[in-house]
Amino acid sequence: MAKQDQLLVGLDIGTSKIACIVAEAGADKRLDVIGIGTHPSRGLRKGVVVNIESTVESIRLAVEEAELMAGCEIRSVFTGIAGSHIRGFNSHGVVATKNGEATAEDVGRVIDAARAMNIPADQKILHILPQEYIIDGQDGIREPVGMSGVRLEAKVHIVTGAVSSAQNIIKCCNRCGLDVSDMVIEQLASSEAVLQQDEKDIGVVLVDIGGGTTDIAVFIDGSLRHTAVIPLGGDHLTNDLVVGLRTSAKEADTLKRKFGACLVTNVAPEDVIEVPSVGGRPPRPMPRQVMAQILEPRVEEIFELVKAELHRSGFQELVAAGMVLTGGSSLLDGMVELAEEVFSMPVRSGRPKGVGGLADVVSSPIYATGVGLVMYGLRYRGEGASRRKKQGTVTQIWRTMRSWFGDSV
Repeated sequence: MAKQDQLLVGLDIGTSKIACIVAEAGADKRLDVIGIGTHPSRGLRKGVVVNIESTVESIRLAVEEAELMAGCEIRSVFTGIAGSHIRGFNSHGVVATKNGEATAEDVGRVIDAARAMNIPADQKILHILPQEYIIDGQDGIREPVGMSGVRLEAKVHIVTGAVSSAQNIIKCCNRCGLDVSDMVIEQLASSEAVLQQDEKDIGVVLVDIGGGTTDIAVFIDGSLRHTAVIPLGGDHLTNDLVVGLRTSAKEADTLKRKFGACLVTNVAPEDVIEVPSVGGRPPRPMPRQVMAQILEPRVEEIFELVKAELHRSGFQELVAAGMVLTGGSSLLDGMVELAEEVFSMPVRSGRPKGVGGLADVVSSPIYATGVGLVMYGLRYRGEGASRRKKQGTVTQIWRTMRSWFGDSV
């Protein structure tokens, strides 16, 4: 059995499913996935908790399944947060170094200067991600500590989220007996698992198509430059099939997963599927192309919204590595080909890499966020971890939670 301090747990609280990934961190910083638990999500809509009791039950069942497989007790988790309330913007800070040389204290001050901006009362900062530092006009600096100069500047990407949404996620986890070590926006977590460093360096856009939302992240020069959330996802595809095929939501989702295609030209005219009816009526045979004719316009609409957001960000011409699609809905047949047609750039499917153990089981876009959360946890555990046995350690997530809940936490 793995020691508790070697375990990292990612809890992907999604609109369509809850996924719990348990990984063991070795001495060489290698991650081995040793437990997986999934359960249909009940109680979320467009990435936001709308029913706490149902969400708690779904989390509990997914965590219990992961505990049983891994043979361990889960106490703390890195959890994702999504929804149209997520906001991302770039900021800039400037300070004077104290002794003509940049120190860690100076870096902390310049980050504080960059975050000093008006944020709505119902929003709180989730991430402050440095893009680059500038010392006396010299830009492109990744690590400024120890460099000589009198003027230190920082360009950062700030991500904020609704206080109520973050509180509800933390409440659901706490009611399952779990501590929240850190909360990560889902596209940032997914990027840890599916993007290569060279892609981030030359410019890439990650599109995570989940059940309720489509999350966008643009990386250029190795740093996160733009984030956005589009309130459309796989559930909208399912709803279109419910209406178009006149079947139940459960059957429509099953048909989508088994036979769904978003390019009519990819489906042979002679392919026929059996569509269950409602109200006790017998199943009906139907050409598979009918499904594709229903799904293609909706997927194209999602891509057009992503394209408009990319154009609005100003980074459309800078993503030389193209696009990476991930998330459960990206598994639809023809998704990559349709994306290449809409965006006129190279597109590939993003699958989690860089882990051992049950790597073959989690090597699906469905688990991109869950695997990314444990990889994020391994990288930033020293900065954001908050475990009960480390009493008296006031970490960033603890301070953030105190600011959300007040001094009663």
